[in-house]
Amino acid sequence: MATIAAWVKIDEACAVEGLQEAGEKLDGAEGEVMLDLSSLRRIDPGVLQALEAFANKADEKAVRVVLRGVSVDVYKVLKLVKLASRFSFAT
Repeated sequence: MATIAAWVKIDEACAVEGLQEAGEKLDGAEGEVMLDLSSLRRIDPGVLQALEAFANKADEKAVRVVLRGVSVDVYKVLKLVKLASRFSFAT
């Protein structure tokens, strides 16, 4: 099985929409998807729900999700709500 890595940049202004679009791209994906969250400085409940939905869909498709450029504050929130363990992290 070939491993295909996809890279998606998530913009803070439209993070929920970006995560939903990235979730739609998972339908044909194999291997790994990298989400660039470097522009995300804070995370609100809507973004948390979208990230959880994205993680659920990735789990269904057996796709590994790597979060890149996660700020310390965003990581702390992901850890607090127990989402951090569902992702891998890259700098």
